[in-house]
Amino acid sequence: MANNERRNLIMFLSVLGPGIITAMVDNDAGGIATYSIAGARYGYRTLWILVFTAIALAIIQEMNVRMGMVTGKGLAALIRERFSLRLTALVMLALLIANFANTMSEFAGIAASLQLFGITKYISVPIIGAGIWWLVVKGTYKRVEKIFLIASLVYISYFLAAVLAHPNWGAVGKGVAIPSMSFNASFIVIMVTLIGTTIAPWMQFYQQAAIVDKGLDLSAYEYERLDTFVGAGLMTLVAMFIIIACGAAFFNNPSVGATTINTADQAARALAPIAGKNASYLFGIGLFVASAFAGSILPLSTAYTVCEAFGWESGVDHSFREAPRFYMLYTGFIVGGGLLMLIPRIPLISVMFISQTMNGVLLPVVLICMLLICNDREIMGDYVNKEAFNTVSWVIVLGVIALTLALVFTSIFPIGG
Repeated sequence: MANNERRNLIMFLSVLGPGIITAMVDNDAGGIATYSIAGARYGYRTLWILVFTAIALAIIQEMNVRMGMVTGKGLAALIRERFSLRLTALVMLALLIANFANTMSEFAGIAASLQLFGITKYISVPIIGAGIWWLVVKGTYKRVEKIFLIASLVYISYFLAAVLAHPNWGAVGKGVAIPSMSFNASFIVIMVTLIGTTIAPWMQFYQQAAIVDKGLDLSAYEYERLDTFVGAGLMTLVAMFIIIACGAAFFNNPSVGATTINTADQAARALAPIAGKNASYLFGIGLFVASAFAGSILPLSTAYTVCEAFGWESGVDHSFREAPRFYMLYTGFIVGGGLLMLIPRIPLISVMFISQTMNGVLLPVVLICMLLICNDREIMGDYVNKEAFNTVSWVIVLGVIALTLALVFTSIFPIGG
């Protein structure tokens, strides 16, 4: 028994990576800002929403695990083969626009977080951008994955920041266990935004590409599925503790108007006089790592996806000569996103709006393609969706699509509260 447990642990650790990395990167600068605003304005009343988003994310990403292991191909390649090159090209165009806008917002997060420590963006953005580029271009898949997994540990800073803010843990438990709703426009918008920021199109492409690049097959299916579920759980815990920290510090606090918290770096600064400088620094460190983490993964995901879609060589284990388009795409995103963020008075809100809108347009197409592929016996064989799983998947996917489109609608036509 002990030998079997040891073997299972070794197997799990050997496949660990794609699920956890994909989920944790989703807690990027935009996500942290959303969670900060939710906590500041509504306290712990939105925590229950994240329980449902974790379940939805786990179910959707599990389909990526099966598709990658059964076919040995990335999602973009499967869309091209199952549907058409024209649809693939349209999906890639939307993904390029959305991911580039997201990459710019990650560099904005890097700049804002390090400004908390007195470092100007004209120093931080070029240095961090060069470091991110060097890590991927000069590394191997195993080395890059290990660094990303280690980076995930820094999210512990949000757990510590929440503790330092001295929350009411009884109220926290109530917020998690008991759904609470306010039937006003502003609460509905934040609820939709919380769900819409959790499941993004790039995640579906990246995790499946990582599984293929790592060479995982069906012999590791149960372990990689566990990796995916653990990732969804950890992502949810980090998001919850960001809400808890800001809920404890700002909600109903007359010295800090909750409506003044609109970005993650504002939350970090405002924490100092309430929860102490250590909480502020921990929050800022978390924002920096999350932004740098996502700033490396988003361009990498884009390079993987576009190259897969058109049958070009890809992967960090290839040299530049073997996969020139892959590295040119990656380099273009890093350099372009970083340089544009150095422009004075860059309209970041407009950039994030474009990203959000393109994600809203793209996500329904990607999720429907995934479900159709997972129900195609010629592609998936005996690993097609089971009937019960399929019913739950369609309900979740259609619900996510409706909420994402509602998020786009409320972005275009803001409604008052």
